Amino acid sequence: MSGVITASEPSWIAPFTGLSPRCFGTLVTQLRREGADAVRRGRPWSLPLEDRVLLVTAYWRTNLTLRQLAPLFGVSKSAADRIISHLGPLLALKPRRRFRRDTVLIVDGTLVPTRDHTVAERSKNYRYSTNHQVVIDADTRRVVMVGRPLPGNRNDCKAWALSGAKDAVGRTTVIADGGYRDTGLVIPHRRELGHRELPAWKEEDNTPHRQVRARVEHTLAGMKTWKILRDCRLKGDGVHHAMSGIAHLHNLVLGR
Repeated sequence: MSGVITASEPSWIAPFTGLSPRCFGTLVTQLRREGADAVRRGRPWSLPLEDRVLLVTAYWRTNLTLRQLAPLFGVSKSAADRIISHLGPLLALKPRRRFRRDTVLIVDGTLVPTRDHTVAERSKNYRYSTNHQVVIDADTRRVVMVGRPLPGNRNDCKAWALSGAKDAVGRTTVIADGGYRDTGLVIPHRRELGHRELPAWKEEDNTPHRQVRARVEHTLAGMKTWKILRDCRLKGDGVHHAMSGIAHLHNLVLGR
């Protein structure tokens, strides 16, 4: 059975990956070097590596069920599931390990509605969700790391440390919103108890802080255009692989 969507037709690549055909080819070459297309025991893959990568990104992009998506690539539902389980972790973003002394990072947490109740909890915005700490470079706006997902009822103060994001950035300067009190991050001035307004000089300080911090909010908004982050049906580490893989593709789109 032949599929409708294939990477051999360049017009399908941009809508489902956000990448140019040339950049997509570079990604596939990188995955091949890392062993994603190595010969394995058992049944061979029914699709070439290029089409498997496109299938995974199409799943993240559209959030179609596997019964809907598989026929579009000419494979069975179980084959599509195996492809996503195999390639999802390989597409995940590799967190940056070292930072220049003058590097400034920005962190923000975002909730992803997640159906797997073993990794999700009820939160204020969704019935069940996971909390993801996303850290970007303030200068390049590239995502430098995505923390391990935590239940959605964890606030950002706790999630910052528990997700591994705090240990990953070390002593690098990190900007955050007011929800990260007592974490050592650079947060905006807040009103003291008994005061209705901030002093004028504090308001002036908060203005550039908000303008810079908005960059991470724009990044998260762009990542949330991938519909799987609006209602994730993946189980276990699947939501983490999807979030981290989408961050990787976001960086490739920036191309810098």
